[in-house]
Amino acid sequence: MSHSSAVPGYRQLFALTGPWFAPVAFVARLPLAMAQLGSLLLVSGVTGSYGAGGLTAGALAVANAVVAPLAGALADRVGQRPVLLVQSIGAALALLALVLTATPGRPLVLVLGCAAIAGALLPQAGTLARVRWRLLASRAERPRLTETAFAYEGAADEASFVLGPALVGLLAALVAPAGALLVAAALVVVFGLAFALHPSATLTRPDRSLPTTTGGGPLLPPGLAVLLLAMLGVGMVFGSVQTGNSVLATAAGEPGLTGGLHALLGVGSVLAGLLVPALPARWTLRRRLLVSAAALLVLSLPLLAVSTLLPLSVVLLVLGLSIAPTMITLFSLVAEVAPPQRITTALTLLAGTTGVGYALGSGLAGRLADWGGHTPAYAVTVAAGALAAGMALAAQRSASVPQRVADRVDAGASGPTTTR
Repeated sequence: MSHSSAVPGYRQLFALTGPWFAPVAFVARLPLAMAQLGSLLLVSGVTGSYGAGGLTAGALAVANAVVAPLAGALADRVGQRPVLLVQSIGAALALLALVLTATPGRPLVLVLGCAAIAGALLPQAGTLARVRWRLLASRAERPRLTETAFAYEGAADEASFVLGPALVGLLAALVAPAGALLVAAALVVVFGLAFALHPSATLTRPDRSLPTTTGGGPLLPPGLAVLLLAMLGVGMVFGSVQTGNSVLATAAGEPGLTGGLHALLGVGSVLAGLLVPALPARWTLRRRLLVSAAALLVLSLPLLAVSTLLPLSVVLLVLGLSIAPTMITLFSLVAEVAPPQRITTALTLLAGTTGVGYALGSGLAGRLADWGGHTPAYAVTVAAGALAAGMALAAQRSASVPQRVADRVDAGASGPTTTR
């Protein structure tokens, strides 16, 4: 697997959309990455209670995980543009309301309500971009570019969840936590609307030529449940690792390093994700999932032995190498399993499952950490890796999970379809 063999695929991929699509879609996902930590810092600072801040951040995250598939289903029915227009404006207003209501003396239930509305409306730009890339690659008759697109989007998601919290921390230090949420509101208006109005959004209009029987098929086709459980495991890895990192860093007298430690996981994941298109084309999606999920389990085991921050840093960087390949392959498989008329629904459901897993992993690891410190918290990470690996093994035996081998990109194929 080499960096140079992946570069031509990325060049051809970005030629499909023109120069603005990728940067607009990337910035459009930052508000979601910023809002959870921003709301936690804001409410904790105003109330003096980390519990209230955690409840607010949790309300935002859970609402997004629950409502995103519903928004995806609506986008499948009417197209992405109208859904994104409403989401972008509504999310900005809800974030503004959250800032205005998070003041001393205001009922916490009002703050939680604003946070939940903001979470429900914040668009999952990365998932919606994947749908557009898939349609563009299909029209250009370059199916291998779908794999490249999902690899790029996986890396972009990881980068956003490193950059977003870092931006929140910087703004909270220089201005105030409220300033971070106001910036998130401004970004979702400007870049959310730009993403909605990009010409590629017209590709997601319902295709009336598709058989109506597909549209009436089950929301959870056979095989999708196994893939969702695998992604639940990946989400639990994120949540439990962050909790374990916080406990270990605090015990070492360096609680401020928690964010940096978690960022190392993202750095390894971004690097591996960008190189996924260079994997041998003979590897089936099932095989890729099994190898990457098994690596997730094996590379998480050293967490049970770490007791200082330097070894932990190395383990996290290496563990990150298994995360993006696992997530990218899961998105590719779900795109194959889902009925064409419900592709956005399925992909947003998969993305929402990550959030549910994060909350579950964080909660379990926190309870165990209260009992026994960082090692029991990291035990949740290992168990989550075992869940992902077990579901990957189950996918090998499922006739409803496709084997597909991605076609290689043919540099001499017909020119790309450009939407400008």
